[in-house]
Amino acid sequence: MLDSIVFYFFAGIAILSALLMVTRRNAIHSAVFLITTLLSTAGIFLQLRAEFLFIAQIILYVGGIMVLFIFVIMLVRLDVPLQQIRSPLRQWVAIFVALIVFLEAGIIVWMARGVPGQGLLVLSPYPADKLPPNTEDLAKSLFGLYLLPFEIASVLLLVAMIGAVVMGMKRTNTE
Repeated sequence: MLDSIVFYFFAGIAILSALLMVTRRNAIHSAVFLITTLLSTAGIFLQLRAEFLFIAQIILYVGGIMVLFIFVIMLVRLDVPLQQIRSPLRQWVAIFVALIVFLEAGIIVWMARGVPGQGLLVLSPYPADKLPPNTEDLAKSLFGLYLLPFEIASVLLLVAMIGAVVMGMKRTNTE
């Protein structure tokens, strides 16, 4: 019972923050709601006892990529409202795309009901003791064979981030 409550709590937060993310006009607010969505998804991973995915979600997406998004938003100044093109065609295209997405989701649900013995989201779990040690293999390859490319990528990301900050500081000083 507690597992269901925790799952629905994290799922509700994820859905609510995802809806708020796409409806906000301010890019910073959208990024904060995206961080909330990613954190609640990490909570669902932790509840499912997928600790590696939980940590990867926190470190890679929330800690790394979202920080870069925030830097880009701050440097490009996306929070300043731009002149939007007002067109009724844009609204009709959005409605058409939404209808297509809902139609695709309905077709998937309708086709999944015919799968014998499974259903849409009811899969028989694989015993945990028979799963291969994926995390251990990943760590061995990442910190063994691929250590140099991993470190080069981290240094390049650091240099790019410092360069973006320096370029942003130069632009704000000249204005």
